[in-house]
Amino acid sequence: MMKVTLIRSVTGRLKQHQACVRGLGLRRMHQSVVLEDTRATRGMADKVSYMVKVEEA
Repeated sequence: MMKVTLIRSVTGRLKQHQACVRGLGLRRMHQSVVLEDTRATRGMADKVSYMVKVEEA
């Protein structure tokens, strides 16, 4: 499992990056979600790594 927290706003970002953040289940700043650590979720988190913080949960 991994905990993903949105630390930067999605406003003004690329549409693909906004879609990745929404796909991770994040809607608001400083919101955290716990997700299963799969290749798909890890790839989305890596793509928007400048906007999220990833921790092992």
